[in-house]
Amino acid sequence: MTARRIPILPTIIVLGAVAVMIALGFWQLGRMHQKEALLARYASSEGQGGEVAWPADPAAAQDLLFRRSRFDCRPDGAPQPMAGHNARGATGWAHVQACVLPGGQKADLVLGWARDLAPRQWAGGVATGTIAPGAGKAVRLVADPPLAGLDANAAPDPRSVPNNHWSYAVQWFLFAGVALTIYALVLRKRLKG
Repeated sequence: MTARRIPILPTIIVLGAVAVMIALGFWQLGRMHQKEALLARYASSEGQGGEVAWPADPAAAQDLLFRRSRFDCRPDGAPQPMAGHNARGATGWAHVQACVLPGGQKADLVLGWARDLAPRQWAGGVATGTIAPGAGKAVRLVADPPLAGLDANAAPDPRSVPNNHWSYAVQWFLFAGVALTIYALVLRKRLKG
């Protein structure tokens, strides 16, 4: 009867994968603390009273989220509806106007909220409001007061920015544990022969 050995290459591969998963879990924990600091900064920005200039640089825009601002909008096409909530929490449609600013920069402006999809027209002009997260790293201005005869949109809220990094970390640690368990069961069956 020959003694069975632990296979070296598969063991190295599995242990390497487990090490990567554990490292990713700790990375997510670090990201969680960074996001907590960012959310605290957003919450403090919300209470600051003065207006800031509309950010010309998309990277700088993230530092100005939830602050008051303004810009002069020249409409670029018709406003587009997207699902949203009004100031009282009712579900309906936020009407978003693509704008070209005087320097040629493009920006989105949430004109306001309506229960229906009826097309809205707005001639353009100076809009004031709150800088809010948009798609990806983009930002948009949520008009306050609302424009184009619309109702007030829900005010941008820093508490709506998710911080899922704890659950991501737990997932990576669980993946590592499952991989080790499965490999241990396979090794046990192989060694028993």
